[in-house]
Amino acid sequence: MASVPNGNELRVLAAGDAAFVVEFGNAIDRALNAQVMALHRSLAVAKLPGIVETLPTFRSLMVFYDPLAITRAELEPQVLALAGQKNERAQAGRLWRLPVCYEGEFAPDLAEVAERTGKSVEQVIALHSGATYFAYVLGFMPGFAYLGGLPKVLELPRRKEPRVRVPQNSVSIAGEMTAIYPWESPGGWHLIGRTPIALFDLRRAQPILWNAGDDVQFARVDRSTHDRIAAQVAEGSFDHASLEVKR
Repeated sequence: MASVPNGNELRVLAAGDAAFVVEFGNAIDRALNAQVMALHRSLAVAKLPGIVETLPTFRSLMVFYDPLAITRAELEPQVLALAGQKNERAQAGRLWRLPVCYEGEFAPDLAEVAERTGKSVEQVIALHSGATYFAYVLGFMPGFAYLGGLPKVLELPRRKEPRVRVPQNSVSIAGEMTAIYPWESPGGWHLIGRTPIALFDLRRAQPILWNAGDDVQFARVDRSTHDRIAAQVAEGSFDHASLEVKR
């Protein structure tokens, strides 16, 4: 066990013969995740010999290393020393504002979500689009961000029967998260809208729109606005930089 500046104890777990995991806690919590990301950034700057890659999650950091270059016994104390340092320069992510259409076939579960939460459809839309979300991690598929901060009244378990095909760019909710499906895929989240924005596009210098640690807001748009933006995205003329809100 080791400690970090807030007094929490760290756990280090083996993950095969070329990786170990540093656990900061066992909850989905923005402050806890900030510690994970701080160590992730510190290791990137420190460039400790033997480290191949670091992989952040909600509450832990996996450290991959080359066992031919360094042993875990040699590397672990160096990693924990960085984790124990008080980070005064927490790096704020970017803030994105994405258009979302909550209409018709784009929102097949919206009425059910409203009924199950005791809200009107308009109240669900206002609640969902009125929150600011935090991208904890990216996973499942390229560009899929797990966005925390869903208003508690909208929290619902995943669908009992997942869909075989969820349309690309569907905006969804499940548990305490909201997310956007970058690709058509199976999925069990509740679909309440759709964005015209491509979260992954190889034509861009940075194919994935956002990063873990970014904040996300949604702006309600009508169907015609959605379709106009979608056409611009498809032809490659849409300015994705316009989605970033300057802080």
